[in-house]
Amino acid sequence: MTEKEKKLSVGVLRESFPGEKRVALIPIGAETLVKAGFRVLLEGGAGLKAGFPDREYEKRGVEILPNRESVCSQADILLAVRAAGANPDGWPHEVKDLREGQILIGFLEPLTARQPIEELANRGVTAFAVELVPRITRAQSMDALSSMATVAGYRAVLLAANFLPKMFPMLTTAAGTITPSRVLVIGAGVAGLQAIATARRLGAVVSGYDIRPAAREQVESLGAKFVVLGLETDEAEAEGGYARAMGEDFYRRQRELLGKVAAENDVVICTAAVPGKKAPLLITAESVRAMRPGSVIVDLAAERGGNCELTQPGRVVVEKGVTILGPVNLPSDIPYHASQMYSKNLCQFILHLVKNGKPDLDSEDRILKETLVTHRGKIVNPRVRKALGITEEGKDSASRGGHD
Repeated sequence: MTEKEKKLSVGVLRESFPGEKRVALIPIGAETLVKAGFRVLLEGGAGLKAGFPDREYEKRGVEILPNRESVCSQADILLAVRAAGANPDGWPHEVKDLREGQILIGFLEPLTARQPIEELANRGVTAFAVELVPRITRAQSMDALSSMATVAGYRAVLLAANFLPKMFPMLTTAAGTITPSRVLVIGAGVAGLQAIATARRLGAVVSGYDIRPAAREQVESLGAKFVVLGLETDEAEAEGGYARAMGEDFYRRQRELLGKVAAENDVVICTAAVPGKKAPLLITAESVRAMRPGSVIVDLAAERGGNCELTQPGRVVVEKGVTILGPVNLPSDIPYHASQMYSKNLCQFILHLVKNGKPDLDSEDRILKETLVTHRGKIVNPRVRKALGITEEGKDSASRGGHD
């Protein structure tokens, strides 16, 4: 066996999800792995749409291969942005190239996409879902979900500014004073806080709302007003820092109150999402019709069903003069920096996973345990098994039948 063959190899694939411009590893990230002793393989052209041509990778010791099949056949670890369930139409074509014992790292949508996850298990692939990285201090450098939410929050404000028939900042001109636009951001997670910060930088008067009382300090620290509806509760935050689904009575009262607040604003940016579940409905059609003509809603939860009742994923809807945007995959609109952040997350994850030249797959480390989805032919993640309705015996709890 040659020295090259002894090295653990990391393969980077060209994304096949429609419109996806990001790449899982940028040249400087590849260089980090090469210096750490890895052999890095790139499917030719994988980074081009993000602004990273093959020659930049070659300068840093990356081997450029002609197609996906050649990368998959040689790589021990495969990196992707959107794979398995995160690539709903393309996953059957992609999974067929994977082999037993191979490691796959990327966004996988494991909590909702049962068929592709089962196929990964059937093929003996060891799959890590980066969206399951726990929100703990030790894992911050690997938190890809937060990285992409940062990009999405920023981009959402730019979209709103583009569609709004007003300027964001207050301006004093010879033709009179222009009053600032009013922006409401619903959800003070990573995307929401970045949206608040960006809207403030553009000069808008910004308000933020979140059902978690602890979010108030974060919203106000960015110069925004915290909206108090009287419904705030610590129970809204689940273990790991993610949102917890609330009851329908709670959401009904929340919709009533948020509708009144939304009507006072020019822009509403919705960011509320619960992992593995349909996004909560927060803005009703009736509330939209009560907003001023020319107002804009940007619904970042569009791929999960939307926080606004009238949202249509990937489309622009106009209702009574109000424009509702349902963008999907916003980080792909800023692929250079989105790829830069994602690449850093994956590099840190790989360096955490691989010890002494070998993947530490049996580790009791919390980060690895919570992100490992499939291993040795099984779906091993308890959270994923519960979400997909899989019992300990491997049967579907929703279809076992029988009577009490």
